[in-house]
Amino acid sequence: MALTSSSSSSAITALLKPHLQLSNEPIISFSPSFFTLSSNHFFHHPNPMTEASIFSGLFTKSKDIKTLKDELFDAIAPLDRGAEAAPEDQQRVDQIALKLEALNEIKEPLKSNLLNGKWELLYTTSQSLLQTKRPKFLRPNGKIYQAINVDTLRAQNMETWPFFNQATANLVPINARRVAVKFDYFRIVGLIPIKSPGSGRGQLEITYLDEELRISRGNRENLFILKMVDPSYRVPL
Repeated sequence: MALTSSSSSSAITALLKPHLQLSNEPIISFSPSFFTLSSNHFFHHPNPMTEASIFSGLFTKSKDIKTLKDELFDAIAPLDRGAEAAPEDQQRVDQIALKLEALNEIKEPLKSNLLNGKWELLYTTSQSLLQTKRPKFLRPNGKIYQAINVDTLRAQNMETWPFFNQATANLVPINARRVAVKFDYFRIVGLIPIKSPGSGRGQLEITYLDEELRISRGNRENLFILKMVDPSYRVPL
């Protein structure tokens, strides 16, 4: 699930290498195209076709990621963060997200500085956040942000209009891409601090990360798509 707590009045969400030792012994060739026999040195013989293939593969992957990201942004643009998403819309977004997750290059996001900063929520399937059963004027209508700092393992959720509610939380790594989320304080209307009763807990897994896009999934099967807006933002301690 998102960084959420059932006790938050407006469902604030957690949106958080053969060592080759040179000697006097001959170096045995490991590959005809890569190493040659020498008494003290080895020489690299580039294979133009291999290098071209590697370059082509990297270029294709980068192109695929850009194409998928554009497709994802186009798919979620009219969905009001997911509040207007029909089941077929949710399925389409999830399929694109799965393709991006398969191309994810950041295998250990909790060790990456790309995770640091303030992210804007673009889309989610979390009903506790969308609150679609409420009248629209009683839902969060302004932008919703989630900030994460990996050095301090802190996270913060921030609503804007009309409630301006906030929540801060400690992150406890479960592995290199999943954290347990433990909320400590909520702020109602951004002003009134309320200590978390202890029930504000959840988990969050970062399944795709780059300099502008983050995809996360929660332990309630919810999907969260966010874009970076301020990489310098610091979460209060």
